Amino acid sequence: MDHTILFDEVVKFHGHRCPGLSLGYRVALVALREFAAERAEDEELVAIVENNSCGVDAIQYVVGCTVGKGNLIFRDYGKHGYTFYHRKSGRGIRIYADYFIIDSDDDTRYVELREKISQGEATEADREELRNLTEMRCQRILNAPEEQFIRIGPAREPMPQRAVSYRSIVCAFCGEKVMEPRSRICDGKICCIPCSCEATV
Repeated sequence: MDHTILFDEVVKFHGHRCPGLSLGYRVALVALREFAAERAEDEELVAIVENNSCGVDAIQYVVGCTVGKGNLIFRDYGKHGYTFYHRKSGRGIRIYADYFIIDSDDDTRYVELREKISQGEATEADREELRNLTEMRCQRILNAPEEQFIRIGPAREPMPQRAVSYRSIVCAFCGEKVMEPRSRICDGKICCIPCSCEATV
């Protein structure tokens, strides 16, 4: 399977190649295939992601579900679970991906190298070794048969409502505008969340 061109575009958007991005890319392709859909221009597709890791960037880029459009919802479950909805058909699916099944090598060296780099102790040879290990993992994920690490099932929750645009109101403390449902009342005045927090400290 040749993913080179599109995956390279995703890498450019994200900033670097990594196993998590590869996983998100494969999940995104499965979602589009399952709905026979193109990338969402608006809210034709909706995604609920259960982590905030690198793979979510692939979903934003490939599927077109983004925070700004209101069709990407984040649930902080720490799992590689991704639920997608196709508004026109009313269908919803949940995709669970486990790349450790296909990338089960001892990752001690991989973790060691990442730690050395984050602490500023890595040599150029260390960096090159990590690049090679990372690329090897990416290629495994990009080329593994889908059935080895991806499970598709029905969505576990109803399709989310369409994104709503709210009016803005002025915070009585800082003078900045805030989306109405995110405003708070403090000392009988309307305020934004940061001013509300400061007022209660």
